[in-house]
Amino acid sequence: MKRLVVTADDFGLSPEVNEAVEQAHRDGILTAASLMVSAPAAADAVARARRMPSLRVGLHLVLVEAWPTLPAEQLPDLTDEAGLMRADMARLGLDFARRPAARRQLAAEIRAQFEAYRATGLPLDHVNAHKHFHVHPLIAGAVLRVGRDFGMRALRVPREPREILRRAEPVLIPDRTLGLAWSGAMTPARVAALLAELPDGLTELYTHPATAGGFPGEAPGYRYADERDALTAPASRSAADASGAVRGGFSDFLG
Repeated sequence: MKRLVVTADDFGLSPEVNEAVEQAHRDGILTAASLMVSAPAAADAVARARRMPSLRVGLHLVLVEAWPTLPAEQLPDLTDEAGLMRADMARLGLDFARRPAARRQLAAEIRAQFEAYRATGLPLDHVNAHKHFHVHPLIAGAVLRVGRDFGMRALRVPREPREILRRAEPVLIPDRTLGLAWSGAMTPARVAALLAELPDGLTELYTHPATAGGFPGEAPGYRYADERDALTAPASRSAADASGAVRGGFSDFLG
């Protein structure tokens, strides 16, 4: 049986992102969104989510290039001079391996973000991370350990062998994730074409919609409005319907 989760990342990053998420869910094929709990427009995102109970919302962990949840002074190994999470992912990943203090700060920040999500009162549909940084083995281990305490039941895994992870941890992992090769450029034509080729099993199609660019934290070159249009285009809706896939959030496919 075909099952499909259509996700928007960076929910809470800006009003433009939040507006696009709402449009794509109400008028398009979007079924889930991943919340950045400490981003500038997080409160607006939570308010919108409460008005859309059919939108499944999960936690978009921020461990690089954005706003931490704990005060920056508590994260000296993780943050830069501006108080943001460091952008040098390769060096930061190495620091996690070499420095116990960095690993302790990492675990504390992950827990703080889970706690902030729980404080929203929204059900936790899934967990993933900004820039897919949770594929780092030490980060993945910390997410799995902390996530157990907060009822985490589904996790995006864009690269690791899914069957091995399913046996190791009782969390729902999609059979495939679409949107990696064209991240930031999921145009209407590409989304419709992907949906027309949808295979059996659980697929996550993830996107970065916004009504416009120009907001703090945006990724240079991302075609945000095109990705919003891809989620609301009649061709995308028709392709999703024609695929026969059962659509929902991760929590709809547990068990």
